[in-house]
Amino acid sequence: MRPEPGQVLHFSEDPTIERFVPHVAPTSKLKESYVWAVDHDRCPDYWFPRACPRAMAWVGPRTTEEDAARIIGAGCGERVHAIEYGWLQAIREVRLYAYRLPADGFAPIGDPPSAVVSTAAVTPLGPPERVGDLFELHEEAGIQLRVLPSLWPFWDEVIASTLEFSGIRLRNARR
Repeated sequence: MRPEPGQVLHFSEDPTIERFVPHVAPTSKLKESYVWAVDHDRCPDYWFPRACPRAMAWVGPRTTEEDAARIIGAGCGERVHAIEYGWLQAIREVRLYAYRLPADGFAPIGDPPSAVVSTAAVTPLGPPERVGDLFELHEEAGIQLRVLPSLWPFWDEVIASTLEFSGIRLRNARR
């Protein structure tokens, strides 16, 4: 599930959204109101139930072969997503939807950019689309999906490496 040219996506478990209105996310450190979406490259970050903690790492221009082999695995592609065992059932059962939004009016946010945002309300280009099997999406994209008892040992290795990374909803991970 990726956007077409001129589009960005917003993933949600709510299939009834008719208009996205800028708001301050409850967990955001930013005080500005935004509508949040993702581009083609960041879509896989959201192929999960909303509350699911996930640690993600991928090869970037500064990544060493040693770090890629040690953390992602030799011959295992260029990207790995890790979740905890406790989230397997939720990933199997979640009804996740993608809203296609016009890319005009969205700008990258973060350094490096992790999403795109709009400060204006946005109407979807059509009804939401059911995302489908999240395991299958990962397989088709060549993304290794790793299941761990806890994300923290993996996360500590990732953030100390030369890989690029993102952690989402880590506050929900086991301690």
